[in-house]
Amino acid sequence: MLPTSSSRRAFLRTAGLAGSAAFLSQIVPARASAAPAYAASTDKTDELIYMSATKLAQLIREKKVSSVEATKAYIDRQLAVNDRLNAVVMNCYSRALQEAAAADAALARGDIKGALHGVPMTIKDSLDTEGVITTGATYGRQQYIPKKDATVVARLRAAGAILLGKTNTPEFTLGGLAGINAASNLLYGSSHNPYDLTRTTSGSSGGAGAIVAAGGAAFDIGSDWGGSIRGPAHNNGIVGIKPTSVRVPRTGHIVDYGGVFDLWQQLGPMARRVEDIALITPLISGPDFKDASCAPVPWADPAKVELKKLRLAYFADNGIATPDEDTRKTVLQAVKWLEGLVAGVTQDAPTAILTDLSAARTKLTGGDAWAFYKRMADKWGTKNFSPSVAERMKTMKPISSAEYIEAWEQADAAKSRMLGWFKDYDVLICPVATSPAEIIDRPPGASFSTGAWFYMGAFNSTGWPATVVRCGTSSDGKNLPIGVQVVAAPWREDITIAVAAALEAQSGGWQRPPI
Repeated sequence: MLPTSSSRRAFLRTAGLAGSAAFLSQIVPARASAAPAYAASTDKTDELIYMSATKLAQLIREKKVSSVEATKAYIDRQLAVNDRLNAVVMNCYSRALQEAAAADAALARGDIKGALHGVPMTIKDSLDTEGVITTGATYGRQQYIPKKDATVVARLRAAGAILLGKTNTPEFTLGGLAGINAASNLLYGSSHNPYDLTRTTSGSSGGAGAIVAAGGAAFDIGSDWGGSIRGPAHNNGIVGIKPTSVRVPRTGHIVDYGGVFDLWQQLGPMARRVEDIALITPLISGPDFKDASCAPVPWADPAKVELKKLRLAYFADNGIATPDEDTRKTVLQAVKWLEGLVAGVTQDAPTAILTDLSAARTKLTGGDAWAFYKRMADKWGTKNFSPSVAERMKTMKPISSAEYIEAWEQADAAKSRMLGWFKDYDVLICPVATSPAEIIDRPPGASFSTGAWFYMGAFNSTGWPATVVRCGTSSDGKNLPIGVQVVAAPWREDITIAVAAALEAQSGGWQRPPI
């Protein structure tokens, strides 16, 4: 491994962030002339199913743990908790054990496939997996078996990861069951939060968030159209990143690429520790020459981020949707942890811009009365699609093409204004949602909070990278996780990861759920 500068190590050590410093110093590029340099973990967890994917990969490479042992441990954990979580909706255990045995045999020969050699994972059911039923939660695909992996899945398997199964999502990642506030669909039902089974996992990567939090997989890959990685990371107390739009190819995702929503949809990893996000995201990034929007932007090293040079903006309330007291306190505590470590801290909320982004997004999303959703259903032969979407479509009317183009222009203008607002800052800390996980069942006449869209959806519209890390716990005795969102300018995932690592070092990050 390449050494980091002594001055930076000294700074982080004196800042009391030895944990994050040790982690960041390991994420370095390999020497071209040497054997691959793999990231070394700083995770102190000893239990196999709860340690980071980075640490597990390290132990497997060092032959301290076998891939078969790890795979069996995760399978056992899924069998123990999934009846209550309903997070994993399709498994491939026999194949996984065969691949684990092959990984161990290869290692014995000195053959390491990559940075995730022998590490078990789950994958959101909206991503194609070769030989394993992939429904996208729609009836037209209830027996659909892809002939090839989605690009991100293929890249992870090439790096040595082993698929255990598929995780629950709403239909097409967009249409859940009416009255059910969780990842839910007609095929598999709803998923449940491992910290409180009556609470939502959020969506759409809700099954992924729940099973990773519960120790049923080392990591998962989610998709984020309006908060679908970040919401589940927040509700389930794990780490998740929505990378910069078009950094990761979407080939093989049921909502893939093209069209007016092209820049909204992004794929990214979900794990228990920040070091795993740093390890996995670059593995799945870069053009595949199929997703025409995917950009060949180099990956910036989080280890080279100097916290002391960062100008930090924050808001605990965006002036549109007011968070509860626990959420506000968590954000303010996160900011306090960073004071003195960064160049400066400024409270600032671009309320007017966020309002305009939301208004334009609402027009664009409903502008064709969700005809785009019907086209997806027709493509896969689904006759009875999500009832909540069907009911919504009955009340919607399409707008004119002129109105649609105007909304598109308004969205782009707001994106430009957002860049102008951010020119004086390097990183933003803000809430993920207005509260911790809400209840799943909708009481008669009640409506669930939509405030999360104002905190997450804006960064789908702008395309900026955002990482979520747990920084707090609810004070109501239920000990529900509370995450914060770390946002940076396009292509600066390195900044969001470095700051998230610093926050994790202070908060402890993920905590074992009671299930």
